[in-house]
Amino acid sequence: MPRFKYSGRDRKGKRQGTVNATSKREAMVKLNGDGIRVIEITEVPETLLTKDLSFGNPVKLQDFVIYLRQFATLLKAGVTVVEATSILAHQTESKALKRALFDVEQELREGNPLSKAVSKHNKIFNSMFVNMVTAGEVSGNLDGTLERLAEDFEKQHYTKQKIVSALTYPAVIGILAIGAVIFLLVSVVPTFVNMFAEMNAELPGITKFVLACSEFMQSFWWLIALFVICIILFFIYIKKNKKTKYYLDFALLKMPVFGNVLQKVALARMMRTLSTLFSSSVPILQAMSIVEKVVENEVISKVIRESRNTLEKGLSMTEPMEKHWAFPPLVTQMISIGEETGALDAMLAKIAEFYEKEVEQVTDRLKSLIEPIMIVLLAGVVGVIVLSIMMPMFSMFDQMS
Repeated sequence: MPRFKYSGRDRKGKRQGTVNATSKREAMVKLNGDGIRVIEITEVPETLLTKDLSFGNPVKLQDFVIYLRQFATLLKAGVTVVEATSILAHQTESKALKRALFDVEQELREGNPLSKAVSKHNKIFNSMFVNMVTAGEVSGNLDGTLERLAEDFEKQHYTKQKIVSALTYPAVIGILAIGAVIFLLVSVVPTFVNMFAEMNAELPGITKFVLACSEFMQSFWWLIALFVICIILFFIYIKKNKKTKYYLDFALLKMPVFGNVLQKVALARMMRTLSTLFSSSVPILQAMSIVEKVVENEVISKVIRESRNTLEKGLSMTEPMEKHWAFPPLVTQMISIGEETGALDAMLAKIAEFYEKEVEQVTDRLKSLIEPIMIVLLAGVVGVIVLSIMMPMFSMFDQMS
């Protein structure tokens, strides 16, 4: 939480100190409540130790959707934008959103429009939100704009949850499999090493391999840990760098089975966002620039950028899409019909709905297929290790009998 340094007066005279608050306004309210008349107050710069570290958007999509729904409802009920922001700042459970809304409230009370106030918090309120709010302010239909945004984010959240749900089970089984293998190689297998040495017999190849893996893991566990950390840092670097992320996204889209799902997710998000922006009267070139940033896939973003360039030349936006493998004929044909009939936002919404349903069906099928495969894989890995231990013991029992 931000910290503010203040100087002021109370009944005993001059006072100086610090106070924790989500905004300067809240800090002053706290101090006034303690009987301190503030003369000067400044925010203390954050250090690495006091800063709240976050990656990407610090506000959960679910919390943001709730905020949008409540904001639209309050505006429809006749509550002013300032008061609605104040109410939601106190009610929201997201600390990052709470801090941002207190700052937005302060900006609004100083006479700034909502679009300008939220634009200062671009990690929470992306360019799509800012432009939609701007369009809502101009048209005088801010509550309707917020409702459309809430619907858009809700559908994105639902699609994301379907993907997460489909991948959670295999991820858990995978972690359990790795944990079981490490436990067996580090704790169980070494107890049989001396016994196998005393047998003075030729061990099966599978047993030799497992014993070698166990010895390597015990001696060079730090090397394995370092390798894993390097892989994680490598992927973080790739994702941060725009050029390398393009090749990562390209490889992901080309993956068997999962690539097709990721392609549908990216297209659904692109079409849903474009439809929402068009329906709110955001200029088409501006809308394309926004979608290029929010689609989160560099392969799709590059095609959107090319489509925007063709639009600037007065040509159809579908020309670059028709030449690219990531855009099926269904997409380009429906967009072309939308351009010709003047119902582009409706066509884009239909494409988004189609791919959202496709993602739902594919993820359900994948989930039902992955579960038994992962169980068999876990049983197979553990079974190989157990078998490698049991085979020499069976040989020893045969020799004794």
